[in-house]
Amino acid sequence: MPEAVASPVIAELRERIARLEGTTGRARKVLPFGVSDIDRRLPGGGLALGSLHEVAGGGNGAVDGAAAALFAAGVTARTKGKVLWVVTRRDLFMPAIAQAGLHPDRLIHVEAGDEKALLACMEEGLRHGGLGAVVGETARLSMTASRRLQLAAEGSGTLGIALRRWRRQTEAADFGLPTASITRWRVSVLPSAPLPVPGLARARWLLELIRCRAGESADFEVEACDDKGRIALPSEVANGSPQKEIGRRIASA
Repeated sequence: MPEAVASPVIAELRERIARLEGTTGRARKVLPFGVSDIDRRLPGGGLALGSLHEVAGGGNGAVDGAAAALFAAGVTARTKGKVLWVVTRRDLFMPAIAQAGLHPDRLIHVEAGDEKALLACMEEGLRHGGLGAVVGETARLSMTASRRLQLAAEGSGTLGIALRRWRRQTEAADFGLPTASITRWRVSVLPSAPLPVPGLARARWLLELIRCRAGESADFEVEACDDKGRIALPSEVANGSPQKEIGRRIASA
């Protein structure tokens, strides 16, 4: 008799846990990168929509956040609708964001007074349901705050990106603490390919998938976002050994 009484409660708890883990029977919509080596590593074949994702820069990029911001801009450029981008520092460089595919006409730029206000703006934006994506540049992201953002994103189907930026390199250790985000990425700058004439080739990144719920971590050397927000594998990596090429690039850097 006690078992029968408890069953509905247990069933409800299991359903809530399944929703949090993204393991319910309904198909989750995804945003593919269009790069098979990356998409096949992600459950569903792409970046899960209606979910929270974390992005940070590697090395000095943990402070300046340039490569990570361009990666986030490229991802959100491929969504539909306006993009809410919340910051606490006035250093968002729109010409670079536009070159990564996110046109200024699609961007809603909000300057928050502090981290608490930034997280509140992110949550409101995710709950709104009428946006293509929400990006917030935050240094701290607790399990409680990330869970609220994840639930808000899940309820509306909006893509959420927590762009982790710190004021000092030592603060980047916070990136290792657990959160409720579905994936966690780190973007580091690599040397561009040499050209036969003076000039700079397309920028390259080391893209690290550090955490992926229901998936595995992986590293990719990619060419930076084009004006459509698309990344690509360099030809020598696509046709050769990515691990060997990534090691050579890091050593030369």
